[in-house]
Amino acid sequence: MCRILGVSRSTYYYQKLKRSEAHLEQAVIEEFHKSRKNYGTRKLKVALALLGFTVSRRKIAVIVRKFALISNYTKATFKQHKTKVNEAPVANELGRQFEQVEARKVIVTDLTYVRVGEKWHYVCFILDLFNREIIGHSAGTNKTADLVKEAIYQIPFPLFNVQLFHTDRGSEFDNKVIDKILDTFEIGRSLSNKGCPYDNAVAESTYKSFKKEFVYPNKFQTLNQLKVQLLDYVNWWNHIRLHGTLNYQSPVSFRIAKSVENIGVFT
Repeated sequence: MCRILGVSRSTYYYQKLKRSEAHLEQAVIEEFHKSRKNYGTRKLKVALALLGFTVSRRKIAVIVRKFALISNYTKATFKQHKTKVNEAPVANELGRQFEQVEARKVIVTDLTYVRVGEKWHYVCFILDLFNREIIGHSAGTNKTADLVKEAIYQIPFPLFNVQLFHTDRGSEFDNKVIDKILDTFEIGRSLSNKGCPYDNAVAESTYKSFKKEFVYPNKFQTLNQLKVQLLDYVNWWNHIRLHGTLNYQSPVSFRIAKSVENIGVFT
C-alpha cells in the first residue's frame, strides 16, 4: 500500500504509533481518575488490559510522570545522601552521659529533613542536655555548616559557660567557622563514634518526637512558612510540652524549679 500510494513506510508507522500513543495516554488518565487517584502502575496495567491495551508498567510510568498523575499511595521519601564523614581524631568526650546536673554546660546538636513543597529542607536544633530545652534552631535549604552556625547564633545566653559541644561526625559540623566559634568561647568538642547514633541519643529522640508532632501532621509550601511554624513549635516544646524524662515538666519549668532548689540549698 505504501509503495502504491508513494508514502514512506516510516511515515506510515510514525502516524500510526502517534495515534496509538494518544489513545493510550487518554486511557491511562481516565483509568487513573476512575480509581479516585489510587491506582499505581501495577493496577493501571490490569485496568488497561481489560480495555484491550497491552502495555508495560514502565511505559505506564512514563505516561504517569508526563501528566503528573500522583497516586494517593505515593509518599515522598527522603533518600539519604552519602556525605563526607569527619575523620578528625576527636574522642566521644560525652560518653553517653546524657543526664547532666547543670544547665548550659553540655549542648548537643544534629540535623534532620523536612519536606517543603517539592524539595527537602533541613532543620537544626541545639539542645541543652540538662533539661532538653531547644536553645537554638534554624531551617534552610541546604545541609551545611552555615545552618549549624545560624542555630548557634540564636542561643540567647553567653556561651562562655558552655563546656562541651557534642555532635555526630557529619561534615557539616567539621568546619573552620564552627571551630572558630568553639575556640573563641573555649568550648570542648565531642564526636559520636563513627556510625553509632546511640552516642547522640537525645538529639535522635528529639527529632523522632519532632517528626511525629510537627512534620507529619503539617504541610509546608515555603521556607518562610516552615520557619514561622517552627518558631511556634519550639516555644511550645520549651514552655508547655510535658517531658517524661523531666518528671512531666516543661524544659523551662524544670530549669526554673532546679534553680530555685539550688538557691534554697545555698541560703
